[in-house]
Amino acid sequence: MAGRGDPPEGTPDGAPGGGEDEYRSVVFDESFVRAAHLQEYSARERLGEHARAVRSRPSWVEPPTASRSRHGALLLVLVLAVTFAAVVYLSARGAYPPPTDRRAEPLRTTVVPLAPRGTVPGGDPAALFARSPAAQFRSGAAGVTLPAARRTAHFSEGQVVTALSTAKDYLVQSSLDPDVLTGGAVRQVRLLLDPDQLEQFDRSVDAPAADGRHAATGWLVRFDTAEVTLAGPTPRVRGTLRVAEVGAGTLEVASDHTLVYAVRPAGAPPAADASLFTVRRELVLRFDREDLRMHRAELLTSRVQAGPQDCAADPSAFLHPVLAGHRATPAGPALTDPYATGDRTAPALCGALSPTAQPTGPAPRTR
Repeated sequence: MAGRGDPPEGTPDGAPGGGEDEYRSVVFDESFVRAAHLQEYSARERLGEHARAVRSRPSWVEPPTASRSRHGALLLVLVLAVTFAAVVYLSARGAYPPPTDRRAEPLRTTVVPLAPRGTVPGGDPAALFARSPAAQFRSGAAGVTLPAARRTAHFSEGQVVTALSTAKDYLVQSSLDPDVLTGGAVRQVRLLLDPDQLEQFDRSVDAPAADGRHAATGWLVRFDTAEVTLAGPTPRVRGTLRVAEVGAGTLEVASDHTLVYAVRPAGAPPAADASLFTVRRELVLRFDREDLRMHRAELLTSRVQAGPQDCAADPSAFLHPVLAGHRATPAGPALTDPYATGDRTAPALCGALSPTAQPTGPAPRTR
């Protein structure tokens, strides 16, 4: 007897499940059904005369493609935009390499006193300036002029202007600020320095030494107020600034300026004779991209020549003008022992101040 669910004749060929197993692996997925063109009529429809068992179905119609086309166009535009941005970014990285982790070098200083060969002329400050080589110099910051700025291979014109402007700010703050000149302030100068140099700067100000590294007068111009006082008018200035690219990530500004100050003895009345004191500062300032962004500089080298000054005086802490009516002492600089290997002090340097650098006219009486 046939089992439940088996056809009356039994399963074909006597096999369990018969031919059903042959079709168990056949799967009619959705795409197959949609593609079919035949559909069976309903029972009511089949009762009609000459009704066919099946009828043709309309072919499956794909959904509209307009929306997909728009999505495709937007995707293409997005891909092109990303590609263009990537090209621009990579080009920019090639033109402006990322900053390197470079520490600022220590400042190297040279301070040379210039001794007068005779008596220092004195008189009214304005008259002294009029009779000196500084007669045509500009007053104060107006004497620190900026050259025309042009872009370099790796720096824009704006970055070059920033380097020159920062160099000028450093010169003005360190050479012309009355509070700095009288030894009473250093903060504004300090703010313009690369952080890697601050420890050296602080030591130079707090404990100056003539060792080529820690002369306060290598960083700024200042006088000992126990010796002299400033006697207007405003100091006169003339010089040049030159900028150059020295690497893909570095600019250097070379500064060469002559500054002339009117001074008189500390505590002297305003009517007392003044004298002129001349300082030539040659500085090299270096800028990386971070320095430009932060408006600061790395002071690389500083060479100072200043007079009339006595070669016997140590100029590392303060500049010591020989005042009107006085002469330099006949003694030369301090002795240097080349056998004293433990002595780290650099040999003293001294020069002679040319008579043409002094104001013309009759010299005052010797004191």
